[in-house]
Amino acid sequence: MLAPSLMLTLAGFLWGRSPHPFDQAFVTRLVTLVGAPCLVFSALTRTPLPGRDVASMVTATTVCLAVFALAGTAALLALRLRLRTHLPAVVFPNIGNMGLPICFFAFGERGLTLATIFFAITSVFQFTLGPAIASGRPTPAMLLKVPFIHAVWISLLVGGLGLAIPPWVANTASLAGGATIPLMLLALGAALARLEVAALPRAFVVSVLRIGIGIATGFAIAAAFGFTGAERGVLVVQSSMPSAVFNYLFARMHDNSPEEVAGVVLGSTLLSYAALPFVVAAVM
Repeated sequence: MLAPSLMLTLAGFLWGRSPHPFDQAFVTRLVTLVGAPCLVFSALTRTPLPGRDVASMVTATTVCLAVFALAGTAALLALRLRLRTHLPAVVFPNIGNMGLPICFFAFGERGLTLATIFFAITSVFQFTLGPAIASGRPTPAMLLKVPFIHAVWISLLVGGLGLAIPPWVANTASLAGGATIPLMLLALGAALARLEVAALPRAFVVSVLRIGIGIATGFAIAAAFGFTGAERGVLVVQSSMPSAVFNYLFARMHDNSPEEVAGVVLGSTLLSYAALPFVVAAVM
């Protein structure tokens, strides 16, 4: 179940290393503005969850992020590493490009729906706190510029009101959303191929923190909430993801040691692919 994600990421990596152009900016805009919103809408409306299940996953995700932040802050301070540079890389995992396809392959449609909730809640914090930490100033207006956040509340509103979705709308969202996961994986590979990596020892330490804190937190919070089955699996797998590529983009945008963050993204991705077979086996 990990092989499709790994192979598409590898294909993107080789493409990024080849002389053939890969328009990363265009693919990112396509996924952000069209693919991800359609995927979110399709997942949340095609496999609707009871309100209690949604609330439980939202709360568990928020608790996981809080633990990531607290544990990450304590560890980075103890290691005398700069919070502004490294904390976002510890707190915000790659729950989109990697997490969504792996949860889908491992846990099916229900897993994808649950993973989408984790993805949406994490994105709210990632697109507000992530740039705020990297730049040193709050950026709440970023949320208004993220279309899939709007797709979440529209989907929940449709489900809450019990509105019937016209087949042509559902089919269009499903078709566009279906292209999103392959594009995400190809874009991830291409981005990894182009990262300018620096300060490898520090990057390795922070990579271990991201994966270690993520795995431990996922299992602990899943047990605390009494999760079983897909809920447990999704929470653990999403928590175990490597550092998100967006952390590098925000660091580069604000000239905040982007090469070091790139090292964390690459290092944690390699560690994650090594650890994930064991993590998935433990939660299946």
